[in-house]
Amino acid sequence: MNCPFCQSDGTKVIDSRSSREGYVIRRRRACGNCGSRFTTYEKMEEMLPVVIKKDEARETFDRSKVTRGIQQACQKRPISVQTIEELTDSLEKHLIESAEKEIASGSIGEWILQQLRSLDQVAYVRFASVYREFENVDEFMAELQYLQTLNGGSTP
Repeated sequence: MNCPFCQSDGTKVIDSRSSREGYVIRRRRACGNCGSRFTTYEKMEEMLPVVIKKDEARETFDRSKVTRGIQQACQKRPISVQTIEELTDSLEKHLIESAEKEIASGSIGEWILQQLRSLDQVAYVRFASVYREFENVDEFMAELQYLQTLNGGSTP
């Protein structure tokens, strides 16, 4: 591992810890040349399915796209960045365990909606409005009424 500060290849691992349910190893490193310390993360290469978009185009699963979408839905809500990362980690784990080679983007969106519904209903409605492409207030109201029926007639 080259030092990101001086480019020396004389770095060594000074601490190593497993994180994220054992899927990632965090290594603390020190450069023997300039003395700088930095952290690296080692992650097993996973075989994530190809995503089939609404227009039938296929693209590689992009974790950052999913995270951005969830972050936008959770903006100004009491949901930590760590919780969003854990949600994205959980999605990746779900996709890997499914062992599917291809998955419809709709399946991913519905999975995220299911998770957001139990996490934060405002974030859920925000995500649903973009994901399901609400075109008018009636569609928005229908989603709110659906949430009310799930909550026994009242929103928390």
